[in-house]
Amino acid sequence: MHTEYRHLLNEAENDHAVRAVIVTGDPEGSAFCVGGDSDALAGHADKGGYDPGTPEPLAEPGFGVTPEFDQMFVHQFGMTKPIIAAVNGSAAGVGLAVACFADMRFFASDARYTCAHGRLGLAAEYGLAWILPRLVGLTAASDLLISSRKFDGNEAASLGLATGVAAKSDVLDAARAYADELVATTSRASVAETKRMMYTDLHRSAAEAVTDANVVLDALTRDPDYAEGITALQERRPPNFS
Repeated sequence: MHTEYRHLLNEAENDHAVRAVIVTGDPEGSAFCVGGDSDALAGHADKGGYDPGTPEPLAEPGFGVTPEFDQMFVHQFGMTKPIIAAVNGSAAGVGLAVACFADMRFFASDARYTCAHGRLGLAAEYGLAWILPRLVGLTAASDLLISSRKFDGNEAASLGLATGVAAKSDVLDAARAYADELVATTSRASVAETKRMMYTDLHRSAAEAVTDANVVLDALTRDPDYAEGITALQERRPPNFS
């Protein structure tokens, strides 16, 4: 599944017609992704170590932007397209990591979520110990990570983890409506550069961030989309970006 997920993200990143990516679970199922298969998890103990079970080479969407992004799930930060997780059911372990490394997250209000690792005798997996404190703050993250307790979509929203919350049957529609609005009102270059800046700035000083922002600002003011955005503002109409 991880191999196929990376392949599809790579296809989306390289398809000029794609403006946003929505990741969701089987609409007929009860879960978004409940983490590792129990038999596979048992196999790690038998083998004496962790075996990801993925053949090489894996697709590398978002790799090459900066070394800090060249790892599983973090590579999504390097993609130019926004990734929206429509978490339409339960998510645990790696399933929660998939959602957390997306740019926006819509949660099912009546589903349950957990980091899960603590109840399996593991440490926090796949960068959850890095991303959760940045999404919800250290106090809330320490609770979720150390206890591995379950929480629902409404609590995810109260913690700031969710962009939006809806009933299970409406989560994908909510994510699609958000994506449609995003595509209709923002330019491709603006989204790509803002996403790159946001995640790159996590690894550098404020002065470096401002310097980079000024360089990008100067470049984008020469882009036709900027002229169109200003004209649309003056004419009080929606922009028609290229």
